[in-house]
Amino acid sequence: MAQDLYQVLGVQKGVDEATLKKTYRKLAKDLHPDRNPGDAKAEARFKEVNHAFEVLSNEKKRALYDEFGEDGLREGFDAERMRYARRGGGGGGGVNFGGAGGVPLEDLFSMFGGNPFGGGGGGGRRAPIKGSDLEAEVRIDFAAACRGTSVDLRVQGETITVRIPAGAEEGNRLRVAGKGAPSPAGGPRGDLVLVIHVGAHAQFKREGDNLLLDLKLTATEAFFGAKVRVPTLEGSVTLTVPPRTQSGTVVRLRGKGVARKGREPGDMFVTYAVQLPKSDDPALTALFESIKAFDTEEVRADLSL
Repeated sequence: MAQDLYQVLGVQKGVDEATLKKTYRKLAKDLHPDRNPGDAKAEARFKEVNHAFEVLSNEKKRALYDEFGEDGLREGFDAERMRYARRGGGGGGGVNFGGAGGVPLEDLFSMFGGNPFGGGGGGGRRAPIKGSDLEAEVRIDFAAACRGTSVDLRVQGETITVRIPAGAEEGNRLRVAGKGAPSPAGGPRGDLVLVIHVGAHAQFKREGDNLLLDLKLTATEAFFGAKVRVPTLEGSVTLTVPPRTQSGTVVRLRGKGVARKGREPGDMFVTYAVQLPKSDDPALTALFESIKAFDTEEVRADLSL
């Protein structure tokens, strides 16, 4: 039995969009494969969460799911015909298989993706059987997922180029119409469904459309101040590090995050991480010994639990 998508995300059926996104982002962050390497259960749950959010965050898909369940998400599903069938052809009650005011059995099957009895006559109401959907996996790197990219794929003996839009996330599913299996009865081809996997980045992380970076500073850069080049999706920018900068200071670069179509771009949050010299040179040790005299501030005075 298919899982209830609301239960998968742990939300109520009438959940608002903001709560839905907040809940999804927390789950996706906790279950991401980069945080659970080799954990098959976490990976499976991650995919379930992504599928549930993909449906419930789409107004049209969510309405179909609320009314018809998973059947309403199937390719070729005809909501109006299904409503007609539920009314028994307009007379109330359950589905009437044939007879006055009923729905012919062939038409009922066509609501779910085609007539199992093949072509031929029948009043012109039966759509040709559509070919099966094909599913494939594609892996892209972190920056390509943020910026958007194109990938070349070999499908059914044909090389196709697929555009992956900016903002793709781990587990997203991208449907490419008409690039699936051929129809067995002269109908349209099925679709190609791409499951997207995003590689981790050594320095950058992502939360929704925001990018996070821990930027290392030398002790002298933090003390005297410096100008530091920082890469962004649109090219490098220069950050001015003020003198006496403390480790953990966060700088916000507005609009330097992921820019998805139809949305305001995210931001980049840079956290300074001051690095002490690792050298054991006696002169360096003597220098820090001389600095001890200036370490008079109680830096942990407010530490409590």
